[in-house]
Amino acid sequence: MKENNKEYSLSELERMFDSDLSKGLDDSTILKNRTNYGKNVLEEKKKKPLWIKFLLEFKDPLIIILIIAAIVSIIIDLNEWIESLIIMIVVLLNAILGLYQENKAEKSLDALKKLSVASSKVVRNNSIATIDAKELVVGDIIIVEAGDSIPADARIIECSNLKVDEAALTGESVSVDKTSDYIEESNISLGDKKNCLFSSTNVTNGKARAIVTSVGMNTEIGKIGKMLNEDKEELTPLQHKLNSVGSLIGVMALIICVIVFILEMVSYNWNWEFFSDAFITSVALAVAAIPEGLATVVTIVLSIGVAKMSKKNAIVKKLPAVETLGSCNVICSDKTGTLTQNKMTVTSLYLNEIKEIKDLSNEEKKMLSYFAICCDASIENNNGKIIRVGDPTELALLDINNLYGNDIKIYKRLLDIPFDSDRKLMTTVIKDNNKYIAITKGALDRVLNLSIDDDSIKNKVLEANNYMASNALRVLALGIKEFDEMPLEKELEYDMKFMGLVGMIDPARKEVKESIRIAKNAGIKTVMITGDHIITAKAIAKELGILNENDKALTSNELDNLTDEYLYEHINEYSVYARVAPKDKVRIVKAWQKNNAIVAMTGDGVNDAPALKKADIGCAMGITGTDVSKEAADMILTDDNFSTIVSAVKEGRGIYDNIRKCVKYLLSSNIGEVLTIFIASLLTAFGFLNLGTPLSAMHLLWINLITDSLPAFGIGMEDVDSKVMYEKPRSKNEGFFHNGYILKIIFEGIIIGLVTLIAYIIGNNINHLLGSTMAFLTLSTTQLFHAYNVKSNHSIFSIKSYKNKFMNFAFIIGFTLQIIVIYTPGLRDLFEFVPMEFKYFAISIGLSFVIVIIMELYKLILRIKSKKN
Repeated sequence: MKENNKEYSLSELERMFDSDLSKGLDDSTILKNRTNYGKNVLEEKKKKPLWIKFLLEFKDPLIIILIIAAIVSIIIDLNEWIESLIIMIVVLLNAILGLYQENKAEKSLDALKKLSVASSKVVRNNSIATIDAKELVVGDIIIVEAGDSIPADARIIECSNLKVDEAALTGESVSVDKTSDYIEESNISLGDKKNCLFSSTNVTNGKARAIVTSVGMNTEIGKIGKMLNEDKEELTPLQHKLNSVGSLIGVMALIICVIVFILEMVSYNWNWEFFSDAFITSVALAVAAIPEGLATVVTIVLSIGVAKMSKKNAIVKKLPAVETLGSCNVICSDKTGTLTQNKMTVTSLYLNEIKEIKDLSNEEKKMLSYFAICCDASIENNNGKIIRVGDPTELALLDINNLYGNDIKIYKRLLDIPFDSDRKLMTTVIKDNNKYIAITKGALDRVLNLSIDDDSIKNKVLEANNYMASNALRVLALGIKEFDEMPLEKELEYDMKFMGLVGMIDPARKEVKESIRIAKNAGIKTVMITGDHIITAKAIAKELGILNENDKALTSNELDNLTDEYLYEHINEYSVYARVAPKDKVRIVKAWQKNNAIVAMTGDGVNDAPALKKADIGCAMGITGTDVSKEAADMILTDDNFSTIVSAVKEGRGIYDNIRKCVKYLLSSNIGEVLTIFIASLLTAFGFLNLGTPLSAMHLLWINLITDSLPAFGIGMEDVDSKVMYEKPRSKNEGFFHNGYILKIIFEGIIIGLVTLIAYIIGNNINHLLGSTMAFLTLSTTQLFHAYNVKSNHSIFSIKSYKNKFMNFAFIIGFTLQIIVIYTPGLRDLFEFVPMEFKYFAISIGLSFVIVIIMELYKLILRIKSKKN
């Protein structure tokens, strides 16, 4: 335990907690310590009730505008209840869809609680007992052994051959050798605290007795829980942009409402008897001017993207996360289990020379078998299920022997001297034919000093070791000693024959290098963040193409020495961070975000959870990932494959493009509707023509909810263009309507409005009902044609434009519904339409096709420019 950077001795801890290192706590001290230091449970963040979550679905500006407009509409005229009802149905549908997704909210602390072990062996009142882990208190003396999960943070009193797997907390794939030694050094990383045990890590070898120093929320895993609790939810880029769109539409609707009211009153010569009519017309128009289906369309488009991504091994928990990943320009990736296989693997050996594991001689195979014999790990086939028990390093030795070595089951181990951290050796004695062979494996310096006297041979071995180590391999040495009779233990571990070395590493995933290259081409920087040693991290990073010539790598301690300001200014220079703590990961993510980067964070351990939550998009591993990381993340990669992230980025970019197209389509259609009414009112107000109102609110609402929405869904289902991964990521500050997008929308809206108004004027010269009918058919059909213009850059006359089956279905259904409304008796009376003669029907369809001709010319110009470039 440390306080103010001071490392306390065991005797000091004993006094501080009123404990006894031999006898444990007594009953009165247990109660006192529980009061003073808390319970060994993880506190839950207070959850929002379902009804509050439901109400929060209505905070979107566009939704608020729709609700207000619907209420105002029904207050002004009770006959407008149908329109208001339809609006409210759309709003409720959108809220229910959003709540369904958001209700899969983060349960990070629930997952943390699941990591708590059920029971713990403890010394109390001078006797050993087994108690629920949640009953532990600070000062308790716990006993742990191989296979146990550690129930609380503790300081080791004594241990024997103790190894602990801390991958979930530190990210280091190799089990950590533990010791009871006092450590004077201060400010060391979690991975280097060799005399401490941490809650929810696992003992892989040996046993220990330790004094509990922290419980519950004060443990290292509890601190992670606090970070998750304190981190606030932030709006995604898409949510920001859609809010901006909603605000823009709201302002437009208000302005239109005022202007149309004034124009209506002008046409009535400011006769206040017609105030109600003018007000109802302007409010109804404002209601119709808002694309009622926008929020629902966007939600469904995102849902479609979620479904597509789930088929590609990416499960999205929150809809906006789909688009956010598509706009990211930095991926901060955990190494172990994400970029690597999370499985130690022997890759090379040294007998007389360094070589890869292939085409082995009999002597090299024998060496691998000797390594495998001198192991306490085991790999068993239990009814078809492979059960692997033991240290990852020893399991790697068993794996390589099973592939290339000899059968070791024929040998019986006659004597074992277990590994310990002082000797750094393990020895096993077997009988081979008439000889007794002592096999010793361990650290090179120990094996070398006990076996070789020839300096020239020793230098060659050291050169081989240095080469392997420089390539981030974990090196083990092997020595043997032969006896004619069964040896005594004291005769072992000296005057050995040096046999050779093996080098092992947690290797990079084969497909990751290509994925990183694709990400780089797409303008995305990959950053490695790991709890492993910096030499190992740099070697893997260079192999994968993460660490390039001018890139830097640094450790957690070096990172601590950098100010936030310096890190913010130089964050682009660093591609590898080693020996990191959870707080470091969050700090790195924040520094990138301060540089206006949209950050994706991948990870699988408990230690990754705070950074997963802080990042713009957190991606947890589905296979090796802990429950904590999965619950803290926005997305789960079910195959733990880095290449899945690249596929998700591509899908996210495509979805964002489709959403922009949906917004473009809906807004240009609504601008066309508004202009039709606005210009008609303008011409009437200034006495040029007596046009009246071309379309009623009922007509516009029908078109907005039926004709607009179905094609918009079709646009949202358009396949992703393969070219999106050759484009640079969008800037975090890039507006939704950048590069003149709003001008294109207005231009297209003007075309829609003008052809609709022309159709109305032609029909209105006969009678008003025919004019409204022609305007209705022209407007709805123009929008159906325009959906094909908007959905892709392909010509509408290309067969590629008709691959989208839903779009084809939407066109047929939309057009059919318009014909039914116009020609069905009773229904056409409700809408105040008249059946048209063929020539008026043909004129309407011909005017509708004008937008196709204009947009085809525009696309042709773009293609010509593209070829020139």
